[in-house]
Amino acid sequence: MIRKVIKTNNAPQAIGTYSQAVRAGDTVYLAGQIPLIPETMTLENGDMRAQIRRVFENLGAVAKASGGSLQDVVKLNVFLTDLAHFPLVNEVMAQYFREPYPARAAVGVAALPKGAAVEMDAIMVLEKKPSPHNFAWSKIGRASARPVGGRAKDGAQQRRKGRKEKRLRVKTKKSS
Repeated sequence: MIRKVIKTNNAPQAIGTYSQAVRAGDTVYLAGQIPLIPETMTLENGDMRAQIRRVFENLGAVAKASGGSLQDVVKLNVFLTDLAHFPLVNEVMAQYFREPYPARAAVGVAALPKGAAVEMDAIMVLEKKPSPHNFAWSKIGRASARPVGGRAKDGAQQRRKGRKEKRLRVKTKKSS
């Protein structure tokens, strides 16, 4: 399987031997993000809400660079140095996600890189979307085997065409 490394300047650069994200097939593994400001690589100064918001902004930037969004996240891991902040994670998360919410784990940890109080990583799945450039799509949503330029025909269209051809054959015989 081909792996593609994802990199963006809109999220903090890796501070170790890892990638911001790696895409393998339709799955994207987003590395842990702490509340670093991408431009300065310093921690967000604000309160815990601001720090959690910054982490979601960073994850969102990497998700976008991967060709998706936070709505494509299927699994989210949250690491907190103080689990008392867990209600704030729920509050801020509701501003970035809508149902169906991703599966999630919250883990209390002793310490995080650069002294951060919160870190999150995620797994994202990008759906394969039908491309209008590859197939013509019928009314019922199935791909036709005909390439673009051809026309998908449902049963009723085929029956009408058959009746029309039959009438033309009858007219041709009568006029001969």
